[in-house]
Amino acid sequence: MTTTQSRNSQLEACIEACLKCLQDCEFCTTACLDSDMVQMMAACIKACRDCADLCALCARFMSRTSDLHAQLCAVCADACDRCAAECAKHDHEHCRRCAESCRRCAESCRQMSMAH
Repeated sequence: MTTTQSRNSQLEACIEACLKCLQDCEFCTTACLDSDMVQMMAACIKACRDCADLCALCARFMSRTSDLHAQLCAVCADACDRCAAECAKHDHEHCRRCAESCRRCAESCRQMSMAH
């Protein structure tokens, strides 16, 4: 595999991780909003919203190979770490799934931010 092919597959994997994280964050947000404990889940909802928005933006920047995608990946990794930490505080299945997705995305984004 050439360096370009390797870089492209890393880019595609990171885009997929961002899109999966976006989906899981949106699902978690909706589930938290639909729960009887909305106020208790406020920090989780906020973290998921930030993370979902950054994942979407990050996927878009990588898709168009923007010169800014590495910097954005670093910010996205931070948002994913924060969201994973918040979701991990809760016992709900959607929170556990979201935390795991965030951890995978953070790792992938960190690799992209250093590869540039």
